[in-house]
Amino acid sequence: MRKILLISGKRKCGKDFISERLLNRQAIIVRISEPIKREWARKLELDINAMLSDGPYKEQFRRDMILWSDEVRRKDYGFFCRAAMKEAPVDTVDYVIVSDIRRKNDIRWFYETYGHEMIQTVRLISQLETRKARGWQFTAGIDDVPSECDLDDSTFDLELVNDAEDESGEQIIDRLLEKLQLN
Repeated sequence: MRKILLISGKRKCGKDFISERLLNRQAIIVRISEPIKREWARKLELDINAMLSDGPYKEQFRRDMILWSDEVRRKDYGFFCRAAMKEAPVDTVDYVIVSDIRRKNDIRWFYETYGHEMIQTVRLISQLETRKARGWQFTAGIDDVPSECDLDDSTFDLELVNDAEDESGEQIIDRLLEKLQLN
């Protein structure tokens, strides 16, 4: 593993879209949300595949799942980062893309565990109108809590606007690779 790319952004800004387009470049995607959703589904006997999908099923559980995961993080801020990386075959690829960085402590854990030289941080930015067109609507208790807002005042190695519907994912990826010098 040569680099870990930490991607953050608000809901419906294109984190998964961009991450998935990097896959054919010697990379894997790691999602911190996977161990959270797996454990929550196990505890409540929920449909794990629906929880891991981008569909509406998980939205009915999102608020309680956030509260529970925040409680776990208060005891061990790196718990879910560690669990996600432990499950991933990181030794088989050049790049690890963590597609759902949401908190300063997530970034802190990666810096402390892998060192600053291994980490590149990217913030995807989309206008409200774009996010709404992609299906986002503001939900109190979800969009105004640390899981969505903790990184709002942070700085990143690269901020990338993901608004133009006429721009293909490949154009954005090419700009990302060039700016981060990952190709």
